[in-house]
Amino acid sequence: MKIARLALTLVAFTALSAAAQTRFVHTDGRNLIDTHGKLLLLRGTSLGNWMVPEGYMWRLEGGPQSPTEIERLITELIGPTRAAAFWQQYRDTYITQADIHAIHAQGFNVVRVPLHWKFFQTDNAEGFRLLDRVVNWSRAEGLYVVLDLHAAPGGQTGANIDDGDGYPWLFRDEGAQQQTIALWQRLARHYANSPTVLGYEPLNEPIPNYPGLETLNPSLEPLYRRIATAIRAVDKHHTIILGGAQWDNNFDVFGPPFDPNLIYTFHRYTAPPTQETLTKYLAFRDRYNVPIWLGESGENVDTWIATFRTVLEANNIGWCFWPYKKMQATSAVATFVPPPNWDAIVTFAKLPRTMADVKSRQHQRPPQPLIEATLAALLTNIRFAESNLNPGYIHALIPQPQTSTPPSLAPQQTPHS
Repeated sequence: MKIARLALTLVAFTALSAAAQTRFVHTDGRNLIDTHGKLLLLRGTSLGNWMVPEGYMWRLEGGPQSPTEIERLITELIGPTRAAAFWQQYRDTYITQADIHAIHAQGFNVVRVPLHWKFFQTDNAEGFRLLDRVVNWSRAEGLYVVLDLHAAPGGQTGANIDDGDGYPWLFRDEGAQQQTIALWQRLARHYANSPTVLGYEPLNEPIPNYPGLETLNPSLEPLYRRIATAIRAVDKHHTIILGGAQWDNNFDVFGPPFDPNLIYTFHRYTAPPTQETLTKYLAFRDRYNVPIWLGESGENVDTWIATFRTVLEANNIGWCFWPYKKMQATSAVATFVPPPNWDAIVTFAKLPRTMADVKSRQHQRPPQPLIEATLAALLTNIRFAESNLNPGYIHALIPQPQTSTPPSLAPQQTPHS
């Protein structure tokens, strides 16, 4: 009788676990299963330039590139108090409910949200307010949300995108690692019960392909394991999305999957949009029977976008093209025009910025009324109502009208090698 009761208990527990799992997107071999129990192919866009501004999306090539560098420029232009108000309005305006509605209306089914660690240091930090709004708006639209740590404590790339100090100190600094692990547990605890959140991407594009940095590769998967352990202590259900070394491209750093609910993500931008570009990722998928996802691509002409998207979908690979919105561009879902006199701001931004250059910068500084009018106009232009959609780019990604139901994809019948 005890054995029978134990067996019934185990059956009931298994049933409850399965029922709980179906509330969340989860993996099933090489496939993803949505919250309705159907096969899921991800078609997404990334909310870049929001919490993690990048200079090129402000047309600041040759000038400040990282979030901190851009913030210093704005502070130099309008002072610390008004700069703080500027950034508050920027974050509240750049991504709104209208943006999320437009993303869904075009046929996308997921948004990837690049996060900056500095906005999530406490349970009631500004980042949660901003991110909660996106999750709530996405739930109303039937979109999934991926949380992507674009800028980790210490920096995982050493480049402008992680807003670090010029070296990927995350892999050598134990304090930065502990801070990152604690941050992910805080995020996972906050979103543990949200089926709208598809999964957690612990690090964006870790370890560049710069000479000498390949020595950090052996540190990547052990750090992923530590982050995953912290996540699983508070959240058993959400997927964890792992990017390879060298800008997410190198999967040789991975051993067999250490968690039953892992997705592996790669990024490809300048590679030919051909089957050959996918060969090594398909081989990894087949070896370990796990889902793979193109977490970033784009920044190209519409014909390249359409060709690559077709190749990806023919191989049952979901995608998320970068970015959703940026200034004066066709290689994005949406774009906004530069404000009047933006060229004067850009010219000033490109001047040398050491303390030894203060006198010469002051001489070339635009008039203060022009600065203030230009930045005020920027905050107006980034609003969705002032933005424009790029139909060619959108059509390259979503060529057929979509329904509100997340699309499904039949299982792949012939494995690739």
